Amino acid sequence: MDRGASRIFRREALRRNAGRLEGDILRTPSGWTTWSYRILFAALVAIVAFSVLATISEYASGPAVVWVPGKLDLTATVQGTVHSIDIRSGEHVAAGELLIRLQSWQAEAELSRAQREFDLQLMKTLRDPSDAQARQTLTALRTQKDLAKARLEQLFIRAPRTGIVGDVRIRPGQAVAAGDVVLHLLDPSREPSILAIVPAQYRPQLRPGMSMRFELKGYRFAYTEATITSVGNQIIGPLEVKRHLGQELGDTVEIKGPVVLIESVPSSPTFEIEGQRFDFHHGMSGVGEVRVRSERVIVALIPGLRVLLRRTHG
Repeated sequence: MDRGASRIFRREALRRNAGRLEGDILRTPSGWTTWSYRILFAALVAIVAFSVLATISEYASGPAVVWVPGKLDLTATVQGTVHSIDIRSGEHVAAGELLIRLQSWQAEAELSRAQREFDLQLMKTLRDPSDAQARQTLTALRTQKDLAKARLEQLFIRAPRTGIVGDVRIRPGQAVAAGDVVLHLLDPSREPSILAIVPAQYRPQLRPGMSMRFELKGYRFAYTEATITSVGNQIIGPLEVKRHLGQELGDTVEIKGPVVLIESVPSSPTFEIEGQRFDFHHGMSGVGEVRVRSERVIVALIPGLRVLLRRTHG
């Protein structure tokens, strides 16, 4: 044994390693290394299987709104103050049914004046039926009275057709002007649809019959499956989208860049939240997603496999 080494290492260590040669094989316990190799091999197999079997998908997604066809906006034809509202949202109404009563002191005063003048002239005409001038004046006053009655009748807003009351846009005591929308009347025979707005580059990949998933905003995990019924042929911009949606809904969605419109029909006219079902209402918003492409993970990792697969299937 080298005396220099004896001065550096302890005697116990030298005695333990006595007889061993330099460069001897390192011996380690075989148990944990065996399991390590097995785990690494299993992980490798799992990764390869995942790459071959799993797929990744690309989606065309964008804002979407619930659209109820046949919606009719009822407007006030004269200026007045809301006196009473005789219906509620969601109520079925018949054609001609009274919905809203407006009040106008001017129209009522005009009718009262016309009625008073007509009654006075009628008394004069009855005293002397041969007076042609009195009869002519009475005819003119009758016309004025009928016009005043017609103006007063315009304060009563009636249902022009059978339907379901949508959003009521006014409240009692509110002043309205001629042309103001007071409520929406929905067609009970028309089912709601979903109008989605997706980026224009996906237009060639979209077609009727494809499935779209609609996620309703404001409701956690409220997903609805819908079937695409039509795809817009034109690529349009944000301003055209707002014109299509109208003043009421145009400002509820944010559009950037060219887009294409997709119309779809939900699988059900209602959606379910925590075991309860609710109706879709015009203007409810969310996100629409359409799967336009899917491929194996291994193809995405090795793009050259696409050409090989095309040749094989070709």
